[in-house]
Amino acid sequence: MPDSQLIGILIAAMVAGVLLFRLYTVLGRRTGHEPSREQQAPRAAASSPLRSPAAVEALPPEGACARGLMDIELADTSFDRAHFLNGARAAYEIIQKAYADADRLALRPLLSDEVYAAFEREIAARPGAADRLNQILDAKIVGASLDGKLADITVAFRARFTAPGGSPREVADHWSFARTLGASDPNWILVATAGEAA
Repeated sequence: MPDSQLIGILIAAMVAGVLLFRLYTVLGRRTGHEPSREQQAPRAAASSPLRSPAAVEALPPEGACARGLMDIELADTSFDRAHFLNGARAAYEIIQKAYADADRLALRPLLSDEVYAAFEREIAARPGAADRLNQILDAKIVGASLDGKLADITVAFRARFTAPGGSPREVADHWSFARTLGASDPNWILVATAGEAA
């Protein structure tokens, strides 16, 4: 039937048009400020404990994680960057509060085994009360990758904390969240952290 063939061709053309438009919006713009390859630093897979003394790697140049985000979006059409970032901010607040309260039951389902073990060591080793999160000053996606079905997104947080009886201080954290796309559990798990005082 020629009508069904025509409809099939039109649908295929529309899908191709949408994909090409999304490719253009992510990769097709040149601002004249693109960094050279030497300036682009790969994201380190940091796995140090919460706000460890390890130096935070310099933020990747703008757009460095665009390909990874696009791969994730194409593999999971329900993925939304703004929604993910809002969820990451909420997770940061929940995890920081649970860490400060030594609430291991609240921490356990949100962290990978390795990160939970690091948080557990930090909680056991601290002499008294922990710093408290006052405010998240900034949060942005700085790294993204897709390995098979495993999506990994790194968020750079800048936040203000107050030590018990102390004055506020700023902290810079890089947290990596991972999720197996297509899994029944929609939650992203914290799989790596790195940070230092800002």
